[in-house]
Amino acid sequence: MDNPETEQSGGTADAAVPISLIVNGKRHDLTVDPRVTLLDALRNHLGFIGTKKGCDQGQCGACTVLVDGHRIDSCLTLAVMNQDVPIVTIEGLGTPEALHPIQKAFIEHDGFQCGYCTSGQIMSVVALLEHEEPPVSDAEIRERMSGNLCRCGAYPGIVEAIRCVRDAARKPVAGEAA
Repeated sequence: MDNPETEQSGGTADAAVPISLIVNGKRHDLTVDPRVTLLDALRNHLGFIGTKKGCDQGQCGACTVLVDGHRIDSCLTLAVMNQDVPIVTIEGLGTPEALHPIQKAFIEHDGFQCGYCTSGQIMSVVALLEHEEPPVSDAEIRERMSGNLCRCGAYPGIVEAIRCVRDAARKPVAGEAA
């Protein structure tokens, strides 16, 4: 049966709306259905395909991005809810010529196998080390990364990569007091 409210309103519940997203430092104006997730806006409308669609239920972390410095599962939030706040995807971290330290550490410590979860893992590590209080133990690293699943089981390399970047950030620069 048809919904009388939708018929009377001319279907405005499904009408596309203009939004503005700030992704990796650049403003993107687009028109989307108000029900479009941030994940689908990033991948399907803006071409940021490094953010992966895994479970589409917020359980795997493959779609993790930073929104205003906080890690979120982009499959669980609507694009319209994230207007005019800085969004960072894996494409906004580094370049092949100048990798972000976390990207470099994942390579050096075999923090990935198939790579499907890697972008979400890396975005969570960025939030963990740059926007939150860094973890002090391997157990705490594992606990705080528990929202990002790796089906291949690359967890030892992931923990080692996190530990390496965390410890490098703690070392005093030559000439500074410890």
